[in-house]
Parts: sequence; structure tokens; C-alpha cells
Amino acid sequence: MCGIVGYIGNQNAVNVLMNGLNRLEYRGYDSAGISIFENDSIKTFKKVGKVEALKGIIEDRNLSSKIGIAHTRWATHGEPSDINAHPHSDSFNNISLVHNGIIENYSTLKQKLIELGYTFKSQTDSEVLTIFISYIYSQVKDLEEAVRLALSEVEGTFGIAIISNYEPDKIIAARRGSPMVLGIGDDELILASDTSAIIQYTRQVIYLADNEMVVLDANGYSTKTIGNETTTNVIHQIEYDLGRIEKSGYDHFMLKEINEQPQTITDAFRGRLLIDEGNSRLGGLSIIEEKLRNAKRIIITACGTSWHSALVGEYMIEHLCHIPVEVEYASEFRYRNPIILPDDLIIAISQSGETADTLAAIQEAKQKNATVIGIVNVVGSTISRETEAGVYIHAGPEIGVASTKAFTSQLAVLALFSLYMGRMRRVPIIEGQRIAKELSLLPEKINQILENADNIKDIAHKFYKSKNFLYLGRGYNFPVALEGALKLKEISYIHAEGYPAAEMKHGPIALIDKDMPVVFIATKDEIYEKMLSNIEEVRARKGTVIAIATEGDSQISKFADHVIYIPETLPMLIPILSVVPLQLLAYYMAVELGRDVDQPRNLAKSVTVE
Repeated sequence: MCGIVGYIGNQNAVNVLMNGLNRLEYRGYDSAGISIFENDSIKTFKKVGKVEALKGIIEDRNLSSKIGIAHTRWATHGEPSDINAHPHSDSFNNISLVHNGIIENYSTLKQKLIELGYTFKSQTDSEVLTIFISYIYSQVKDLEEAVRLALSEVEGTFGIAIISNYEPDKIIAARRGSPMVLGIGDDELILASDTSAIIQYTRQVIYLADNEMVVLDANGYSTKTIGNETTTNVIHQIEYDLGRIEKSGYDHFMLKEINEQPQTITDAFRGRLLIDEGNSRLGGLSIIEEKLRNAKRIIITACGTSWHSALVGEYMIEHLCHIPVEVEYASEFRYRNPIILPDDLIIAISQSGETADTLAAIQEAKQKNATVIGIVNVVGSTISRETEAGVYIHAGPEIGVASTKAFTSQLAVLALFSLYMGRMRRVPIIEGQRIAKELSLLPEKINQILENADNIKDIAHKFYKSKNFLYLGRGYNFPVALEGALKLKEISYIHAEGYPAAEMKHGPIALIDKDMPVVFIATKDEIYEKMLSNIEEVRARKGTVIAIATEGDSQISKFADHVIYIPETLPMLIPILSVVPLQLLAYYMAVELGRDVDQPRNLAKSVTVE
């Protein structure tokens, strides 16, 4: 959620830190701040609002430092304000700390510190941690040891970075459940919660493990566990270039990412799709092939948009593999003592690979000896390291908070996985070849949809003042209805609900009137005629119908007020196409309303707290 940047090196740290905060804006935040050394003491500047507001209070000060930390905050404890913004200082302004995550026992620690005579300025758990470290330092007189001992008593999640007047040549950082990455440059080190803040300076990175600390100074870095054991680290190469996190002429990152989907789907398939063999090659799963072959049940766990992709995956896997599949919200799965058997296969899906609830679900499944695999986008992310095996979706950096290209890439990988498992168990080569061929055609078919964007833009212009929307689909398109409604809610703030079309008459039909636009995903499949009946039910109540339909369907125009056509494909692959016009519809409506499309209010890209 929040963003952290730290720097030590020969450049002006202020410039690197501010540039890093700009790169992290997409994660969602409500305030920003920076701490540096000036005249041998810590100077902190922080401001509620955008990074631009922080820039406004420091740009005329000609600040210069070789070391510093910075932060963008997404409020958990205490409302957005200058006082609650990070960095936080101890009572003597000798320690400055930035923190992502939640300190669950902060109230107990705070009461203990109050009894010792300490006072607090903010409402945050992060200030409590800062002062707690200061208190321990007063006992041990060693900053690294004070941080280690303090974190040993902390309950909850954290990614932290600290500078101090006590040891002004160092940055100390640590993580538990909240990502931290160290970039290794030429005579400089850049610390961040996301590689997007690092890539301008270096592609060489180390991903800190849970309960790991790192100390940075002019001579380099050293790592250890919070339990005081020395650790060794593998240096990874960031795979994408700077152009992938820039707008490249588009008005918004979201529009850019929608238009990137032909390429990202191609990237998801590259080296994996075996058309002649009617199969897919998923190297990340080779080490558990026998477990996949013997799996009796699959449970897919995820949150938000990834949960919608999991629902589509359920249909795909059951259709091709005849294995029972259950889809669980990770946030519920972790708390309800789920029945998990050793021959179950658990699939965790997360764009960021850092989603706190999904990570907790993984731990629950591992504790019960199930095989756990990950489907993630971010290389080196925690889920990719915590799972036994997995598949990267290769969508590249997704900057827009509302997921688009990651969703379709997740669906593409789930289709590859379903084909792989199906061929292993029951799917004949001829059917496999047919599926593989259709998969290979998807990028071009998405291009055809994107070429029709002006029609979707016109529809958005007609309906952007509507207060409510209903999205309806059946079969494979039911999860697409959920995803379409979520996209509209996320970026336009228009209330929208997704339902199975047949469920409309069990309640939502009460809402239908002339002011309620209803989006039907009514593509040609085995339940097409039933969808037409559902459309008639809406029309009989004077509802306005917007239909997503299959090219060549001349019948649908007699039922719908507006039609958006998509190319024909196999039923199991329709969601990869049918969601694209819904992404565009949400985007253009949000633009009409003047919304902040890439950074919608209250949302964050990587949800690393409960």
C-alpha cells in the first residue's frame, strides 16, 4: 500500500527520494514526507496530499544530502494529516522512521511508553514503533541492536527504514509481511517497497525475506534475521525497462495498460503454448508434476480482481480436467479453519504477490500439508517465494490501481494451466490443439476490440451521469460481470453490481427502471437464448440494455439499445475478450466524470494490510 524509498550514495538524496515517491504514487496514498541530514542533524518535511504538495514545501530550500528516507502513506491509524504523515520522529528528533504495515500490539506498547513518561504527537502505530526503538536505544546504545530488539517484540506487519543522528552514516531497514527491495548501484544503494522506484538507477536487486534486516552504509550492506542470524542473499535482475512504467503518450496508465493487452497476452504465452502438441509447457510446475497428476481437489484463493479470475479458472479447470474446484476469498479462508487435505492443490493468485490476506491463506494451507502454487505478476515477490511452485503471468508493471492487463494475463495463465492439467488427465490431442490454436489468436482478437474503442467511448458519454449500473452474465461470463462492475465502481465511483443473469429475478429486478442501465454479456454460447430471455425481462421494465455480443450476431440488436461486438472464440476463452470492452467502458465513464483514473480515492495497488 504505502511507499518507501531510502538512499545512500553520491547523488543528492533529495532528488532520488522525490523521484522515487513519484514512481510510487500509483500505489495509493494520502500524504508524503522525507527525512534527510542537513548540518549533521535530521530534517523532516511532510505534507498531507499529493507528492506535489510535499515538493512545494521543499523545492526552494536547496536541500542537499547523501542519505535519506521518504514515504507515501495510506492511512490505517489516524486520519490523513500533516502530523500523521511519515516519517515519524522520536521524542528527541534523533530517530526518523518510515513504516508500511500495521503494528497490532501498538496500543500495549504505547501504554507502556506513556507510563515511562513518553508523549505522542500523532495517532499512528508507526510513531509508537519509533519511540519504542528510541526507548530501547537508551538501554543498549546500539542502533542496529535497538531496532532488532524492538522488532522482536512487535506483533503485526512492517516494512521499515530508519535514519538516526546516533549513527548518521547508516540506513537500517527490515520487513515482515510488507515488501522491501534493495537496489545495488555503482557506489550507491537504493531501498524501496517497489522496484519501480529503483529501476532508473539499477536493475540489480535483493528482495528481503520476512523477518530480515539490512544495514546500509557507505561501504555496502549487510543482512541478518531479526533473530540475529546472518543471512545470504541472491541478487536478482529486474526484467522490465523504464519505459514500462511511463505513460508513453497515453493520457492515463490505465488506458495504456488496456491497450498493452495484446502484447501482455503474447508474453504470457511465449515459450509455453505448444500448438502442435495441443498442450502447454509450464516449467515452474515441473517439480510438482506428480502431485498435480494425483490432486483430488483444487482450491483457488485470491482477493478482488484476482478472485474474479479465480472464478473463471474454476470453470476452466472443471471443464477440462473434471477435478472439483473451490474458490475462496483469501480474507475468509484464513480465519474459518478450512478443511484441507494433503492431496489438495491450493492455487494462490495475486498481481503484486504481496497481498496480506492471500499470504496468510498460503500459510494456513502449508500448515495443513497441502501443495501450494502461486500465480503472480511480480518476480521475486513474497508469494513467489513462499509457494512450492508457480507461474509468472509476465504482464509487466501495472501502474493503474484498477487492474486490467494483469487480470487478462491471469486468465491466460489459468487457461494454460487448465490445458496442461487437462492433457495430463483426459483431454485428447485434437481438442488440445483446438484450444491451443484459439489461445494463439487471442492477441489479434483483442486488437480488434481496441480498434472499436470509439463506439465504447460514445456509449460512455451517454451514460456517465447514471447513478447505478447492473452487470449480468451467465456461465464463463458471470465472473466477467463481477469484474466489469468492480472496474466501474473503482474508478468512476458509480454504484454497480454484478450478478448471474438468472439471479436478477430473485431480487435485483426490483431496481430496474428507465434510469437503470443494464450491461449484459450475451455472447453466442449454449445459454445464449436464456440470456435473451433475461434481456426481455429488463426491457419489459423499461430498463436500458447495453450488450456485449459476438460478431455476426444480427439478432441481438433487436433486443439491446446499444451493442458492443467482440470476435468469436471458444466459450472458455470468452472472458479474456468480453472483459476488454468493460474495462474501456469504465475508463471512459471515469474520464467523463473527471476522476483520478490511475489513483482512485481510498484504494491502493498492493493491499499489504488486513
